[in-house]
Amino acid sequence: AALKTEIRRPFREVWAEFIAIPNARRFLWATALGTMAFNMQDIILEPYGGEILKLSVGATSALTAMLAGGGLLGFYVAGRKLAKGIDPMRLAAYGALAGLPAFSAVIFSAPFDAGWLFRFGAFGVGFGGGLFAVGTLFTAMRLESAFVGLALGAWGAVQAAAAGLSMFFGGVLRDVVATLSAEGALGPALTDPSVGYSMVYHVEMLLLFLTLIAIGPLVKRRRSVSPVVPQNLGLSESRI
Repeated sequence: AALKTEIRRPFREVWAEFIAIPNARRFLWATALGTMAFNMQDIILEPYGGEILKLSVGATSALTAMLAGGGLLGFYVAGRKLAKGIDPMRLAAYGALAGLPAFSAVIFSAPFDAGWLFRFGAFGVGFGGGLFAVGTLFTAMRLESAFVGLALGAWGAVQAAAAGLSMFFGGVLRDVVATLSAEGALGPALTDPSVGYSMVYHVEMLLLFLTLIAIGPLVKRRRSVSPVVPQNLGLSESRI
């Protein structure tokens, strides 16, 4: 029997076809912006609680647990909504919207000296990030069937790169602004130690707005799409 020869196409050619899919480029940009928005604060979360709100070591460590708990709740809610047929990018948009009041709570926790508000904000950030991650993941899974593997790989690569870069720039931005604030270079009104942290959270809120702009054209006009789990489990529908 003649052996079948496998035709291997250059990656550049396959990638060019994938990125030419309508809205594929916009989807990757939306994924990158949203991931950066939810991850810039990872490296400064516990220092913010300890330095600004004077929380104990145990309390600041619990903040990471609250962030993770919010993420788990986001995963659970996302699974329920997807099973009911919600558009995955609409779900991602809801995640970005949930992040706006969450980051606002974190910002206002410093002037109000309210540890509970900071904890609420951290939980909300995790929740919004969970919705966004699941929404974009399922969107990647629903792209052109011939490129599902490439779409998932691109989604993972974009998420990993955006998360790493955002944490790096978040730490650098906090240090630079804090130094300028301590030296009085930003004016007498911006000398509080919380200014450096607040700047990072404000940038994250800006990134969330940009994410929503990128997501807008990707959201289906209908409020629901086909559920993730088929209801007939592969059985043919009865017809009258």
